[in-house]
Amino acid sequence: MTYCLAIKVEEGLVFGSDTRTSAAVDDVRTYNKAHPFEYPGERAFIMLSAGNLATTQALVHRINYDIESAAPLNLRNARSAFAAAEYLGALSVSTTRAIAQLSQSTADFRVSLILGGQIAGQEPEIYLIYPEGNCISSSPETPFLQIGEVKYGKPILDRAIHPKLGLHDAARCAIVSLDATIKSNLSVGPPLDLAFLPRNTLKITHLRLDVDTPYYQETKEIWNKQQMDALRNLPRFPWEGK
Repeated sequence: MTYCLAIKVEEGLVFGSDTRTSAAVDDVRTYNKAHPFEYPGERAFIMLSAGNLATTQALVHRINYDIESAAPLNLRNARSAFAAAEYLGALSVSTTRAIAQLSQSTADFRVSLILGGQIAGQEPEIYLIYPEGNCISSSPETPFLQIGEVKYGKPILDRAIHPKLGLHDAARCAIVSLDATIKSNLSVGPPLDLAFLPRNTLKITHLRLDVDTPYYQETKEIWNKQQMDALRNLPRFPWEGK
C-alpha cells in the first residue's frame, strides 16, 4: 500500500508521499512515488502514484518517451493542467490494459494518480486521476487530495488545511498526516518525500525525511507531546476533582 497527498494553498502547492512498496516481515522495500517533470520558466509538474508498481514504472517511461518524441499531446505541451491530467488519465488506462493483456495473472494492475503543478501564466492546480482515467480537481472547500491509504491521515487535513494557510504550515500538516498513517498502517513507511512548488516560481524544492532525520524526529516529538498536553487540558468531568 502507499499514501500520497497534495495540498493547494494560495502560496502554492505541497506534495507528500511515503516510499514503502512492500512490508512483509522479512521483505521491506522502498520506491519513489513522487515523479517530477520540471521545465524552468515553462512549467513544473509532479505526479504521485499509488497502486501497481509495474504499471507506474511503465507509465513514467511512456510519459518521458512522449515528451522526448514530441508527441502531439504530452506533459510539456499540454495547454492547461486539466489537459495534462486528461492526457495522463488516458495514458494510465492504456498502459494498464497493455500490461494486463501480457500477463496471465489475476493481479490488479491499476494505479491511482495525483498530478499537480503550474504552467507559466496559469493557476497552480492539483488533480486526482482515478484508475478509470477520469479526474477531479481540488476546491476551496477541499484544498487537498489523497490516494492510497487515506483514512488515517485525513483528520489533520480536514481540521487544518484551508486556502489561506501558509505553504510551510501546509507542509507541516502533510508531515503529520503521513506520520499518523505510518503509526496506524505497517504498509506505509519512511523515507518520506516532500515537494514544494511556490506559486509562480515554476521551481520544485524537494525534501526527504528518514527515520533519523533530525527535523522529522523533532517534529514527531513535539507533535506527540502537544497532543498529550491538549488531552490533559480538556475540561474535567463534573465528578472529577480540580
